[in-house]
This record gives sequence, structure tokens and C-alpha cells, in this order.
Amino acid sequence: QVQLVESGGGLVQAGGSLRLSCAADGRTFSTYTLGWFRQAPGKEREFVAAIRWSGSATYNADSVEGRFTISRDNANNTVYLQMNSLKSEDTAVYYCAADSTWGRLGSKIDWYDYWGQGTQVTVSS
Repeated sequence: QVQLVESGGGLVQAGGSLRLSCAADGRTFSTYTLGWFRQAPGKEREFVAAIRWSGSATYNADSVEGRFTISRDNANNTVYLQMNSLKSEDTAVYYCAADSTWGRLGSKIDWYDYWGQGTQVTVSS
């Protein structure tokens, strides 16, 4: 069982930056693929980025490529999402998620077994 707690959300102007953090409580954190998803009002939850257990590979959605960077610190059971050049369309609740199937790296929501409660990111134009 893994518990995930996001932090770092807030209000930022367009063009600005935020860094989200997700702290995990669980002994097997370092073996899981971790991902970030987001959900805007009235829209379905969508994939943002994922990182393999070792940090050796990442995968980003086209909409954030070149602007967002996912990273992880297994020693401190934390995954990060650095968000630069934010746009109004990035406004959403951002969720951290963990996929317990070893070696997988993908965007399918169904692959992720554990979810945080989410943190709100609001980008003003």
C-alpha cells in the first residue's frame, strides 16, 4: 500500500513556474513508476508525465513537452513536477499516481493503482 500526498499548487500568472511535490509513504515506492495527471473542470482526467522507478526514463504528454519536467528522489520517497511557461490551459487539479507493475511506463489511467488527493494549480492570464 502506498499513500501519496501532493503539495506545491497555487495561483500563478501565465508564463510563470511552479514545482509540485508528491511525498509517498510506502516501502516499495522506489520500485514503482510514478505519474502526474490533471483534471480541469468539466473535463476528463488526463496524463501529464511519468517516470520509471529508476528515473532512467520519462514520458511526457505532447501538451507539456518542453515545459514540464518530472523527476524523483527515491531516497526521500518524493516525485516532482517542475512546470515552466505555464498557460491558462494548464489550470487543473494535479494528481500524483503510482503504478505498481514493475518496468511499465505509460499514460493509461487504469495502470495506476494508487492516487493522491490532488493539488489545485490555477494559471491566470
